[in-house]
Amino acid sequence: MSKDASFDITTSVDLQEVDNAVNQAAKEIAQRYDFKDAKLATVEFKRAEGIVKLSTDTDMRLRAMWDILQGKLIKRGVPVKNLDAGEPTPGGGDTWHRDITLKQALDGETCKKVVAAIKAQKFKKVQASIQGDTVRVVSPSRDELQTVMAFLRGEDFGVQLSFGNYR
Repeated sequence: MSKDASFDITTSVDLQEVDNAVNQAAKEIAQRYDFKDAKLATVEFKRAEGIVKLSTDTDMRLRAMWDILQGKLIKRGVPVKNLDAGEPTPGGGDTWHRDITLKQALDGETCKKVVAAIKAQKFKKVQASIQGDTVRVVSPSRDELQTVMAFLRGEDFGVQLSFGNYR
């Protein structure tokens, strides 16, 4: 049995909560007065690709749809930091589209930033290593691991970090 304690740092989005927020946003858009005469106003969630697609006929309505969707996601507890909203793009036939990509895992650059931040703090006997799309932090002291978690919660890496596999 190992004497070292460890935990993993990852990020994720609950896809069911995203699906629920998209459904709620679509219902609200269908009922709102400013969307009554809209030819097109759809919110589509492509679960397999991790993309939410907004489509409508004006740029103003697209911005309103994005605000509605963000509000629903926040209420459902989905971290907005994990959304990568693309720029609004005009489509054919007076339509506007916006793709919002969900960040489901830490990318290599973010992993490197997390490890560098941990090493820069010079925690005693704490080692951080990148393992695919997660960062494993190991230390003989559980208290030191708690200190690392508290430090990382205070930092901004562009995504919401989640800590798991604490042993």
